[in-house]
Amino acid sequence: MCICLSFLRPYRFSGTKLNNGREVNIVQVGWQDILSVHADSYSRDPRRPIVEVRGSAIETNSRNKVVRPDFMLIRNEVMTPYFDGRQLLSGFMFADVPSINSLQSIYQCNDRAAMMGYLHSINRKIGDDVFPVIKQHFASGSGGLMYGYTFPAVVKVGSAHAGAGKMKITDHHQMSDFRSVLAMMPKEHCFVEPFVEGAYDLRIQKIGPNLRAFRRTDISGEWKTNTGTALLEEVHVEPRWAVWVEEAMAMFGGLDILTVDAIVEESTRKEYILEVNGTSSGLHPGCAEEDNNHIRDLVVERLNEIF
Repeated sequence: MCICLSFLRPYRFSGTKLNNGREVNIVQVGWQDILSVHADSYSRDPRRPIVEVRGSAIETNSRNKVVRPDFMLIRNEVMTPYFDGRQLLSGFMFADVPSINSLQSIYQCNDRAAMMGYLHSINRKIGDDVFPVIKQHFASGSGGLMYGYTFPAVVKVGSAHAGAGKMKITDHHQMSDFRSVLAMMPKEHCFVEPFVEGAYDLRIQKIGPNLRAFRRTDISGEWKTNTGTALLEEVHVEPRWAVWVEEAMAMFGGLDILTVDAIVEESTRKEYILEVNGTSSGLHPGCAEEDNNHIRDLVVERLNEIF
């Protein structure tokens, strides 16, 4: 079963067989196409949950379908500003369905505090020279938001991604205004970090053993370079970037697919690691064909190990 709206088409597995001769069959849906997940610990095959999916997601004008996955490839975010599918993910975790990335890592990657805490722990262990993570302040709510570092700063609310939930704060007066807004969101935590005037962003990508690096340069004037128009180009993987990925890939029991995002400061050319993205990491359009094949090969390798 592949939870993916557009990245990896089922035809890529067409005719694929495992070492034991078993054919690989793919059912591809998005999180919002999954209507329910049922699992138990007493049936004959408890690791194959009963999954009801919207029929139209598989065939035009089709009735809802029941799927019992042996394995899962998850390439979509389970939680976005508009949808929260963690209850579905919990069902797959209960059944202990094998997957890429692991279900446990996908669940934990939804928690930005857990993810950033892991990165800061690596930084403390091997230092800024090797693993330069951006400095941050965490507040569990408006009452704990006592930021005392440098301005301008960037606030990030909750675990939103792709530019959502982020705001540039110029001074402590604006921070006071933001604190009053955060007070209206009692269930949300936030992060504050120094604003870095970036020359460009870096993305270091790892799919199984395959590494790539990309440079993203803003051309629209947006301070959030992942929301405006930008030039994205593949560049040589520097040895220090490979170290970043090797250190981060051990996160939450291991990540088969991940990207490390960083920013390069305009004035100093210093590099700062901003975050890690897991199994839902997007692909460069110019490299997507080859990288999707890498993902397919990774899935088949894992299936052969299991079956």
